[in-house]
Amino acid sequence: MSSTPSDAARLLGSRIRDERQRVAINQMELAELAGLHFTNLGKIERGQANPSLHTILRIAGALNMNPATLLDGMTADMLPDRPHKVTVADLIRAREQGTVDPDRA
Repeated sequence: MSSTPSDAARLLGSRIRDERQRVAINQMELAELAGLHFTNLGKIERGQANPSLHTILRIAGALNMNPATLLDGMTADMLPDRPHKVTVADLIRAREQGTVDPDRA
């Protein structure tokens, strides 16, 4: 994980915190329900941790919500250390235009 918090991590954490507060439970209660340590949940809510897929699913399950709701609208552009800005659509378009050598792509 990058040491710089990403926009995606901050947005995910904010969504989790908002839902937790909406259902009126504290971090310790949600952490217990999700099988996490409350300090880890706190880091996630502050956008300081990059939770695994399993952790996101545990949190969403504990909040009785669709995990897609937590990730809705997020894109790779929200990551600070994205190595490539080219997408598969860009690559296909370049191949069709003959500007990319298919053996090097």
